[in-house]
Amino acid sequence: MSNPLLTKKELPQFNAIKPNHITPAINKLLANCQKELESLLKQRNVSWNSLMEPLSEIHEPLSKAWGIIDHLSSVMDNEKLRKAHDKCLPKISAYYTALGHNTKLYKLTQKLRDSTEYKKYDVAQKKIIDNMLRDFKLSGVTLTPKKRAEYAELQQELSLLTNKFSHNVLDATYGWHKLVTNRKELKGLPKHIIKQSKIEAQNRKMTGWILTLAQPTYIAVMTYADSRKLRKEFYYAYATRASEVGPNAGTWDNSQIMQAILEKRLKLAKLIGFDNFAELSLATKMAHNGKEVINFLNKLVKAAKPYGKKELETLQSFAPFKLEAWDLAYYSETLKQEKYAVSEQELQEYFPLDQALDGMFKLVKKLFDITIREIKTNNIWHKDVKVFEVYDKNKKLRSTLFMDLYARPGKRNGAWMNDFQSRHKHLNGTIKLPIAFIVCNFTAPTGRKPTTLLHGDVETLFHEFGHSLQHMLTNIDYEDISGINGIPWDAVELPSQFMENWCWEKQVINTISRHTKTQKKLPTKLFNRMLKAKNFQSSLQMLRQLEFSLFDFKLHMQFNPKKTDQIKNVLETIRNKVSVISTPKFNRFPNSFLHIFAGGYAAGYYSYKWAEVLSTDAFAAFEENGIFDKKTAQSFMHNFLEPGGSIDPAILFKRFRGRKPKIDALLKHNGIA
Repeated sequence: MSNPLLTKKELPQFNAIKPNHITPAINKLLANCQKELESLLKQRNVSWNSLMEPLSEIHEPLSKAWGIIDHLSSVMDNEKLRKAHDKCLPKISAYYTALGHNTKLYKLTQKLRDSTEYKKYDVAQKKIIDNMLRDFKLSGVTLTPKKRAEYAELQQELSLLTNKFSHNVLDATYGWHKLVTNRKELKGLPKHIIKQSKIEAQNRKMTGWILTLAQPTYIAVMTYADSRKLRKEFYYAYATRASEVGPNAGTWDNSQIMQAILEKRLKLAKLIGFDNFAELSLATKMAHNGKEVINFLNKLVKAAKPYGKKELETLQSFAPFKLEAWDLAYYSETLKQEKYAVSEQELQEYFPLDQALDGMFKLVKKLFDITIREIKTNNIWHKDVKVFEVYDKNKKLRSTLFMDLYARPGKRNGAWMNDFQSRHKHLNGTIKLPIAFIVCNFTAPTGRKPTTLLHGDVETLFHEFGHSLQHMLTNIDYEDISGINGIPWDAVELPSQFMENWCWEKQVINTISRHTKTQKKLPTKLFNRMLKAKNFQSSLQMLRQLEFSLFDFKLHMQFNPKKTDQIKNVLETIRNKVSVISTPKFNRFPNSFLHIFAGGYAAGYYSYKWAEVLSTDAFAAFEENGIFDKKTAQSFMHNFLEPGGSIDPAILFKRFRGRKPKIDALLKHNGIA
């Protein structure tokens, strides 16, 4: 039987992939890479066509196969798939670590950089070579053989630890549920959540309603459940996931794993000449040093905290008793309804998912002259996955987009865009087009009831779509810097956060809204009330993000393995300075902080706020020139969506705005002035 992970077909054969295909495919692809790489490194006189291009093509099949496997582990986790994935993970980690330590390849790349031919290369080619040499040094290629071996061991251990952290969070999230047998306990919850929980109970052959910690259910309980007891129970279960306390205390505990991750990151950083992991993280980012990051975040804290205090005082005066953590979302929603006559449940009926998608596609058609069409294919990993093709104004295919939008067991919480395949032009002239995956966790449709989105869900959808636009619309032909590749991590959120702004424009609202029963668009009066409520508790939300950012950065900057309880102590210190809300002592938020312990945001979570300064300032250009101004839209596309990582974002921003970014637009958009 042929192995679908070894196919040369453009689109993945998801419907044919089985766990038993994984190990044979990875073993074969790794062997092929080793063999072809050895042959490549025998050359003496190097050129772009003899070194850089073949190097990319050697690793393409391995990168593609592992991308599929890694993606499936996050959206279709099961015992057999996890076992196969985890068996191959150390091999993948070892191979790429060895590649970063390959002195022959490093010397050949350096030779190419020093050649007269280098001077003739275009900006993109030079950027790839320069980035490669930088990354070689950050990978420890210049270390002694003994220290390189130590580096490789640390990388291997880190890949296993971060993978285990992620598995523990997933298992802890779906390892707890609440069986409700009295319908009165569900009072206040949206009808579709109640219906979904009834189906969940039936699927488990139980009588009543099963409420899980899946994102849509958890948010609904915390926001709408009248039962304070139920809210507290859910908050406790969610806030203690993957820790030594809570209903599943110690079962999937990440406490020691976090400590080990931090210790090994520090060792890794020191091994290659940095004082801490934060310094290593900044080596590939826009921010120049830790002081700049801390000052930036503290400046926002100073601006937001007075407003945050007032917002909390207002909420507390509205509540009938002293607010606890499990009361905040519920009473915030109640106050919001009373103050602005805006109910999230009422709004939700105006945002069916299909309408939001259709309106979003119409928006980018208007802005960037691209057309998005759904195609039918069986090559999907789940029946709910939708596939789209993206065409430019000349009706030329630019990319393919997969969307997996509903929550389910075995799927990681949250939302993300996966840059599965990047644009790349081969030596024979053929172009490999981008393929992107958008993953969300919205509530699945039940019966005839379509999936409807909270307005915050609509923003999430637009956010991830913004990431995919940068990936799909790139015009860079070199894989290493096309799409989101090669972009400094603290600038990569610019297009995603930029897209969120359109969810607050009336002309866009008219295209993404249609009431599920009346088919009417969102009424102007309701929209105006929604707009007035836009910055409701925005300072509290900003302070929460700043708390996360400072915790992440200072933890990686200050970590000392000789000190005890550092994670807890750093977080408490940050909270005392930043937060205006008290957090229960049992809360174990870090134990499920996937972004920094299992994602790409270690010592980089500040990137969300850093990029938001760029994105709000960029959107301000549309506010100044007209939100559908063609010239502004084309400039945005040429400067932010097409260049990939070929040009410094600071240069691109200045080209777009004619100046450096200012913090003013961010504060204005959040009602802080």
